[in-house]
Amino acid sequence: MNATDFHTVLPEVILALYAMAALLVGVYAGKDKLTGVITWATAGLFVALAIWIGFKGEGVNPAFGGMFIDDAFARFVKVVVLLSAAGVLVMAQEHMASHDLGRFEYPILVTLAVVGMFFMVSAGDLMSLYLGLELQSLALYVVAAFRRDSAKSTEAGLKYFVLGSLSSGLLLYGASLVYGYAGTTLFSGILSTLGGEIPLGVLFGLVFVLTGLAFKVSAAPFHMWTPDVYEGAPTPVTAFFATAPKVAAMALIARVIYAAFGAIPAEWSQVLAALAVLSMFLGAVAAIGQRDIKRLMAYSSIAHMGYALVGLAAGTVEGVQAMLIYMAIYVTMNLGTFAFILSLEKNGQPVSDIASLNMFAKREPLKALAVLVLMFSLAGVPPMLGFFGKFYVLKAAVDAGMTWLALAGAVASVIGAFYYLRIVFFMYFGKDVEGADSKMAPVQWLMLVAVAAAMVLGVVNLFGIEPAAAFAAASLVG
Repeated sequence: MNATDFHTVLPEVILALYAMAALLVGVYAGKDKLTGVITWATAGLFVALAIWIGFKGEGVNPAFGGMFIDDAFARFVKVVVLLSAAGVLVMAQEHMASHDLGRFEYPILVTLAVVGMFFMVSAGDLMSLYLGLELQSLALYVVAAFRRDSAKSTEAGLKYFVLGSLSSGLLLYGASLVYGYAGTTLFSGILSTLGGEIPLGVLFGLVFVLTGLAFKVSAAPFHMWTPDVYEGAPTPVTAFFATAPKVAAMALIARVIYAAFGAIPAEWSQVLAALAVLSMFLGAVAAIGQRDIKRLMAYSSIAHMGYALVGLAAGTVEGVQAMLIYMAIYVTMNLGTFAFILSLEKNGQPVSDIASLNMFAKREPLKALAVLVLMFSLAGVPPMLGFFGKFYVLKAAVDAGMTWLALAGAVASVIGAFYYLRIVFFMYFGKDVEGADSKMAPVQWLMLVAVAAAMVLGVVNLFGIEPAAAFAAASLVG
């Protein structure tokens, strides 16, 4: 590794060294005595790195012979990943401490998962793609089963591990097919070595790779792990699952299809469109019957990943830009929503039953108003920011000549609005019974209010995300 390569991967090196140092400090300090300190230090490091990466360099900086690529696309996604991970850590800190989940290993595992995500979004080779994906996944398998005395949490971790292993096998098989026919694992060389003719084996390999990646974003029909893992994992872990890993996995799909197979969009566009339609409608319909808000958010995430895939299926720069905008808005909405879910308690125990929100507005009018704004935004009701996220991806589909896909997205959005508005109905017009209390830490309260305000005020200029996403998309597709 030369000096240039080292400088290119310096953020990843810093995170890895910090994780090892924090692990040693946590072990020698004694039983979870420094959990709070390590958590806040980790969140602070994430924010500092996000600021640094946001202003770090320009252009495309390959490293290790093209296996690692630092470009505007990777930097945009890394900033979103870091900020969302930091937000989840700080807003869940008090919840974890008060519910016997305050383990110093948690922020360290999150850090290692973020390192994996960094390698995923900067992958320029099938091997570095797989290494990043597995580093992220191994950390997530552990945090899914973080509550060791809970059968549901253990079940969630086991299901995620078994099904994740299956998806990794499919991805590896696809990668081996691509390598067998192309003779290289570098994204930049896969199609160039084939001389313009695409063998059927390469297409099969592409489909298997996309299948493995679809599992990571919980796109239907590879979503089967999501509801059980979201419900069984501790709520802070669920909040993390719903944010940073989704952004990284979606960015990885974009990296693979554009960097490795960008010259044959017709071959993968229809696959992504099919995944998008299945995800949007399954997420919209299956969420209607849910009674647990964490399971509801699981199906919500499946539907939202479908909308993000609509942008990628368009096969254009505008489509990638729309996907990046959508994911940034989606993560922000989820941070606010889970800040509220984390605060729900009854008799000192966490609750996630939707019926516990009956007449919540009567007890907590300001919190109910903030949640109303978030539900409207998740449903895509104008003029909330969530509407503009959907508008961008559907417009990208129309501009690419896929009007049928945009219409399917609009119909699924109307169906999905029902279960979001049902939560609002419970809060304002439900039965007047004793429901859940909302005991918010100051950070959770700040997160909820800030995100709700952003959903309203962000319509002015999207906080500058639009030009940044355009620049990032051009870096990948161009």
